[in-house]
Amino acid sequence: MKTALTRRLAAVAVTLGSALAASAPALAAKPYPDRPVTLVVGYAAGGATDIVARLMAKSLSETLGQTFVVENKTGANSNIGAEIVSRAAPDGYTLYMGSIANTINRSLYSQLNYNFVKDFKPVGMVATIPNILVVNPKLPVKTVQEYIAYARAHPGKLTCASSGSGSSIHLSCELFKMETGTDILHVPYRGSGPAVADLLGGQVDSMFDNLPSSLPHVQAGKLRAIGVTSPKRLPSTPDVPTLAESGLPGFDVESWFGLVAPAGTPQAVIARLNEALNQALASPALQASYQQAGFYAPATPNTPETFAKKIDSEIDKWAAVVKRADIKAN
Repeated sequence: MKTALTRRLAAVAVTLGSALAASAPALAAKPYPDRPVTLVVGYAAGGATDIVARLMAKSLSETLGQTFVVENKTGANSNIGAEIVSRAAPDGYTLYMGSIANTINRSLYSQLNYNFVKDFKPVGMVATIPNILVVNPKLPVKTVQEYIAYARAHPGKLTCASSGSGSSIHLSCELFKMETGTDILHVPYRGSGPAVADLLGGQVDSMFDNLPSSLPHVQAGKLRAIGVTSPKRLPSTPDVPTLAESGLPGFDVESWFGLVAPAGTPQAVIARLNEALNQALASPALQASYQQAGFYAPATPNTPETFAKKIDSEIDKWAAVVKRADIKAN
């Protein structure tokens, strides 16, 4: 009887084992994402990085059927947010909106608690934007040449705000100072939003801001745009000349944004996110939002590999600028 009972228990065990084995592929094949995803932004709300992150989060939520929640983790020119995500579980549920600032920071900061190349996996580019030189309307300048003349007449007095030391906004100002031989005081903030707020209030005089966060104020007449950092004039501000047109040939700064995940994130998840990202970029709704806000869709093909090459080239480019300007954040 004991033998019969033993056989019966063994048969039950085999049956349960078979059932569990059969269900394993189904469990392993559980589609990503199956719960909300956090998208971390290293700057305060209201700046260009935050704006494009929220536009993309909305589109990815619609494309993938799960909520993408934007969280602002500010400080140290986005380094705090990047460090938080670099230590997150590599499962695709915590992502980071990387930007040109992260490639600048590699050479600007002597000590960083993360490595933007080794600690992250590129997913794809999200958008590009030029910067625009805007001034408080009370500043008595209407052209780039008048801005240069004012800076030379008031060395160290004219202020130039930025979203943080090492941002493309800051480096645009540093390049401008080098090219024109002017002494302009850099005033860093914890994001474009707070910087623009003080620019509107007259606490600072000027800013080489990312286009999206200043464009509404330019259109409303609350800020005066006197130059753009792109090689060509912009459709959104056709009357604003380029800095190259204004006496600074070759002046060209383009900010960019891209989605990255913690290193170790499964390749299948990276591929799924890249597919959804490019699907979102092709949607008429997002294209209309980009046009209204002043963003430009990235060039195609937009793959993790092409984005990785972009990151490497930007690190080299800005390392040379940081060295030439002789600037350090710590």
